[in-house]
Amino acid sequence: MGRAMGFLSLVIAMAVGMYIYSQQLKSTSPAGTANPEGTVNIVGVQNDLLSIARAEREYQAEKGSYGSLDDLLSANYVTVKGERPPYTYQVDTSESGFRATATRSTPGSPAQIWIDESMQVHSSE
Repeated sequence: MGRAMGFLSLVIAMAVGMYIYSQQLKSTSPAGTANPEGTVNIVGVQNDLLSIARAEREYQAEKGSYGSLDDLLSANYVTVKGERPPYTYQVDTSESGFRATATRSTPGSPAQIWIDESMQVHSSE
C-alpha cells in the first residue's frame, strides 16, 4: 500500500509539473504562436525587418535618403524578398525616417509587425 501511494504521488506531481511547464511555454512564445512553426515564422519576420532596418541605415548614410524595398534590393543592401508567408513586407520612407512593416495576409496574430529608425520591433496584438 505504501509503494502504491508513493507511486500515485509521483504521477500527480509529474502531471502538475507538466501542466505548469506547458503554461510557461505558451506565455514565452510570441503573441499568437502557440506552435513551434509559428514561433519560428515570427522570429524569421523579426529578423527580416531588422535586416531591412540595418540596410536602411546603410543606404541613408551612403545616399543621403532612405530607400524603398525595391531600392534596397536592387542596390544589394538587403537580400530579403518582399514576403515570408503569411506576411508581406512594405517600406514607407520620409525625409526623416522609415517604417518597414510586415502585414499578415491570413487570420492570426500578430496582424502587423514593424520597425522604424529607432530599431525597435513592434507588433499589433
